[in-house]
Amino acid sequence: MNVIKKTVTALTLGVALATTMSALAAEDRWTFDGDIHNNSLAVSPDETTAVVSYSQRPDVVVYDLKTGKVRQVLTGYVTPRNIVFSPTGDVFYLSDSSLGVVRKIDTKTLKVIADIPLGAGAFGTTLSKDGSLLYVNNEAASTLSVIDLDHQRPVAVVPGFSQPRQGIRVSPDGKTVYVTNFLGDKITLVDSKTNKIEGEITGFNKLRAISISADGSTLYAANSGSNSIAVVDTQKRAITTTVMVGKDPYGAALTPDGLHVYSGNLGDNSLSVIDTKTLKVTTTVTGLKAPRQAIVFTKDKSKAYVLNEDLSISTVDLASNKVVSTLKPD
Repeated sequence: MNVIKKTVTALTLGVALATTMSALAAEDRWTFDGDIHNNSLAVSPDETTAVVSYSQRPDVVVYDLKTGKVRQVLTGYVTPRNIVFSPTGDVFYLSDSSLGVVRKIDTKTLKVIADIPLGAGAFGTTLSKDGSLLYVNNEAASTLSVIDLDHQRPVAVVPGFSQPRQGIRVSPDGKTVYVTNFLGDKITLVDSKTNKIEGEITGFNKLRAISISADGSTLYAANSGSNSIAVVDTQKRAITTTVMVGKDPYGAALTPDGLHVYSGNLGDNSLSVIDTKTLKVTTTVTGLKAPRQAIVFTKDKSKAYVLNEDLSISTVDLASNKVVSTLKPD
C-alpha cells in the first residue's frame, strides 16, 4: 500500500513539475523580449494589400486597401516584428522574435508556405536589391542572418553586433547593409559581397528606424533618446547634424522624392515633417495613436499610411499633412 502511495505521489509530483515547467516555458515564450516594442506596416507593390503587426499583439491584420476593409486576421504569432513583400508581391515575409522564424506567406491565399528557422530574436528585415536575399537582424544573438529566398535557408550568419533590432537597410547600389545596434548606439556597415563588417557610424542615442536617400549619400536615423533625427554623411560615416522633433521618435521615413523625412513620434502621437534641404521641421501631423516606425508612402507621392498602436491605419494627405481617413480592424 505504501509503495502504491509513494508511486502515486511521485507520479503526481512528476506531472505537477512537468506542468509547471511547461507553463514556465510558455510564459518565457510569450514574454521573450516583451519589453521591446515595435510595429510594422507593409504595402504590396500593387498597393492593394496592407499587412500590419504590433509586437505586443499575437495577431496580424491584413487589409484590402481598395475596399478599406479587413481581409483576414492571421493568428498563431507571439511577437511579430517585421513584414516585407517580395518584389512581385505574390508573397510576404514576417519575422517573429519569440517563435524565432521568418514566415513565408502567400499574399493571395494568406496561407503559410514555409517557416525559416533562425532562433529566438528574429527582428528587423530587408531585401537585397535583386530580391533574392533577405537580411534579418537577430536581436537575441546579436547577429545578422542572410537568407537565400529561393532555397529558403540561411547562407551566412554575420556576428559582431550589439542587439540589432528594427533598423536595417540596403544601400541603393546594393553594396552595403546598414544595421542598427540599439545597445551600441551605432550603425554597423556590412559588405553585401563578403558578408563582413566593414565599418561603423557612432554617436546615436537609442537608435530606432533608418532611411537612406536615393543617391546613397545621406542616411536619416531616429534617436528616441534625444528626441531627434540624426543626419548622416555616408561617405564620411559621420553624423553631420541633428534635427529636433517630437517626443520619443521611432520613425525616420524618407518620402519617395527625397524632399521630406517623416518622424513617427511615439510620445506625443504625432509626425514631425522635416525639409531635407533646410533640415528644419516644417509642420507637425497630429491625430495619430502612438505612431512608431511603420510609415509607408504611396507611389504617386500623395499619401502616407501610418500604423497606429491599435493596428488601425491612418492615411495622411501629403499636400495638407492632415489625417484624412483611418482604416480600423474589426
